[in-house]
Amino acid sequence: MHLTTLHPLTLSTMTMADHQFILSNVACIDTAKSPHPISTGIGFFDHMIDQLNSHAQIGVAVTVTKSSGETSSSSATSNGDKHSFEFVNRYADEDQGVIMGQVGAALGSQLKELLYKDGEESNSRTSRFCCPLDEALVECVLTKSCSTNTEGKLTKFTLPPYGKYPANKGRSKIGTMKTQFVESFFTNLAQSSGMDISLVKVRGDNGHHVVESAFKAFSRALRNLIDGTDTNNYTSKEFEEIWGEKSVSYTAGLELCREGKLERSTKETSILVHVLMNGLLKGGDSIQVHTGIKTMDDFVAILAKEAKMSVEAKCNGDLYVDDHHTSEDVSIALGQVLNTAFGTKAGLNRMWCATGTYGHAEVEVTMDLSNRPCITHNLSLSSNPNDEEYAGDLSIEMLDHVLESLVMNSKSTVHIVENKAGKTVLETAMATAMAYGAALRMCAAVDPRRAGKTASSKGTLSV
Repeated sequence: MHLTTLHPLTLSTMTMADHQFILSNVACIDTAKSPHPISTGIGFFDHMIDQLNSHAQIGVAVTVTKSSGETSSSSATSNGDKHSFEFVNRYADEDQGVIMGQVGAALGSQLKELLYKDGEESNSRTSRFCCPLDEALVECVLTKSCSTNTEGKLTKFTLPPYGKYPANKGRSKIGTMKTQFVESFFTNLAQSSGMDISLVKVRGDNGHHVVESAFKAFSRALRNLIDGTDTNNYTSKEFEEIWGEKSVSYTAGLELCREGKLERSTKETSILVHVLMNGLLKGGDSIQVHTGIKTMDDFVAILAKEAKMSVEAKCNGDLYVDDHHTSEDVSIALGQVLNTAFGTKAGLNRMWCATGTYGHAEVEVTMDLSNRPCITHNLSLSSNPNDEEYAGDLSIEMLDHVLESLVMNSKSTVHIVENKAGKTVLETAMATAMAYGAALRMCAAVDPRRAGKTASSKGTLSV
């Protein structure tokens, strides 16, 4: 394999066997859009590369042509049919391993320019991000070395099988893209960028979403790596500059005056829930939760504190029957007012993952304000070691239902991973509340670089 770079943003060529492809208009521009398209000749691959535009906020462009002339694609373009299936997938029957590897190498070289600006060497740095989709969760860890001369490696890659249809094999193609060459793309990108890349499938039954989660997790981890931030570090100077209480993001969030309020009465409950996303500027008395169920009170209060939002939640329910209606209605109402407070979600950070510890429990929540509600978790609720029926004074089956009602009514996608079970389910529940609130805070944060636009490759979350 031979790779020659003629100009960082213009042209690169690669020859493998008797195939030759030319890459032109290769670009990775930080926080800006490229005027050129992504056109590799493999439609689904184009869509995946486009995730860097939306989630890494990097203007990516690359066009693939054949050195022998482009009769079919030239004809398609001249006829104004550049969005036709035939043109977009013009290289579906070519050697996709060569194309995807070449594109990975070329984009990796461009990313290296962003990671090592002006060729400067810096401290090594690690960034981790998990991306939640309704049927997949992939973890990406990026490590940038301190030297510009280091070749990167794909240190871990556990995405296959791509889904469970068929069982134990998964999908061989998504659209026209052959899934076996996703690894080739990331291997070549890692090598030329100087980054070590780890991609681990935490869970996932849908092949399309496994690949999409991987590209989005990579894009988000890359954004954090360039920014110098990480989902595991909230105290760094870089984090404070971008997301801290003196940042433009924090001020912009307060200026939106986001709130949601719901008041309703049924034969089962009378309820009031009011949320102000105000950074808890008024102090601890800004959280007032009185539901008649102490576990619910503590869960909502901890969540609100970690999310840095004021909450007033009052419920007079039929606890003389049981805890079902009260806990369900509080969590439904809280989810609904949060969704109201989020508005269109345009301009928001949208995704984050956070860890909460309480007692012996450690839980990670990965959240996406997606408008596509789904919750997946592995919490030890039915299989808890002490055969507990209650978490404090809340029945464990209702704790499960509280989480589902909250997620579904806030229209979020949430994956919960129990890294370590508590000695009691109550510890696990409170660790979940902490992680949920911390993730919510960062998802709801305003990212001024987005200029009010939605963090989505389709441009909206409303459909």
